[in-house]
Amino acid sequence: MEIYLLRHGIAEAAKAGAADSERALTEEGKQKLGAVLERAAAAGVKPSVILSSPYRRARETADMAAKTLKCSKVVETEALAPSSMPEDVWQVICQQKRENAVLLAGHDPLLSQTVGFLLGAPGLQVDLKKAALVRVDQETLRGQPRAILKWMLTPRLV
Repeated sequence: MEIYLLRHGIAEAAKAGAADSERALTEEGKQKLGAVLERAAAAGVKPSVILSSPYRRARETADMAAKTLKCSKVVETEALAPSSMPEDVWQVICQQKRENAVLLAGHDPLLSQTVGFLLGAPGLQVDLKKAALVRVDQETLRGQPRAILKWMLTPRLV
């Protein structure tokens, strides 16, 4: 299975009294995310399902990915909320066993930690910038993950 991990784009600053979960992407965030997604589409990235954190900025990121990468299936999951754990993300990935390619739209540090977890190196430090996209390939969805890192695409590279 191809697993893509996409950190949300730049979001509005936190506002006093406003819920963190309601922060939207900024125009700059949408622009940088759009550039990464266009490059990914040109490279043939085509997830069959997109899993998203329920937070607004991640859902907006997932919706942009769905449109650009031509994926009609977007599903929100609490496993991608900022307070979640990589093991929770792995369980949700395992539930997608019929899919060839899954894209996860979420937050840091969860996604950085999940990259390390999927690679079998939970202590691995990954600097996942906003709007960055990582691809790892996982051969089997049984037992502990032992994925292979294929590439990382950041806004600066595009």
